[in-house]
Amino acid sequence: MSLWLVRHAQPLVAPGVCYGALDVSAHPEATLRSAQALARVLPVQIAVRVSPLQRCGQLAQVLQALRPDLAFATDVRLQEMNFGAWEGVAWSQIPPAALERWTDDFGEHRFGGVECANGVLQRVAGVWAEACALQSPSAWITHAGVIRAANLLSQGQTTVTQADQWPREAPGFGAWQALRLAYQ
Repeated sequence: MSLWLVRHAQPLVAPGVCYGALDVSAHPEATLRSAQALARVLPVQIAVRVSPLQRCGQLAQVLQALRPDLAFATDVRLQEMNFGAWEGVAWSQIPPAALERWTDDFGEHRFGGVECANGVLQRVAGVWAEACALQSPSAWITHAGVIRAANLLSQGQTTVTQADQWPREAPGFGAWQALRLAYQ
């Protein structure tokens, strides 16, 4: 069984800005191109879960128009990590001490005061378990952080303690990867 992990298209936000849960839209043409490419490869009638943030919702709407056979549902657990007070702030303007506190206790520190990496892993683990139990292909339209968490879960890792444990790689904007899941 496969799980398609789809990243939203290029967001309309200035380069170098911290935006996790910040609800920004995505580039319309890039969204269309991504939806067209995805529509050609997704299996028929799979369940598609979508982050409630508008950059993911845009991709889901365009994809739904192209593929009415797909079943779409919004899932708040697929939101990107919430960086709290640092949302919308240029990374270069975040004090180095704040970044150091985060990397020193990467798994549990709530960077920006709202959410920690292990909190993201925990909420994604709930959706992961449901995807594994489906016994049929499914897809998530989501964010790089959620996809990285899913990749950790696919390796059996449910917590992190250090920043270097968090995967660096994720599909580019508007791209995807497919994971093979074992039934649970």
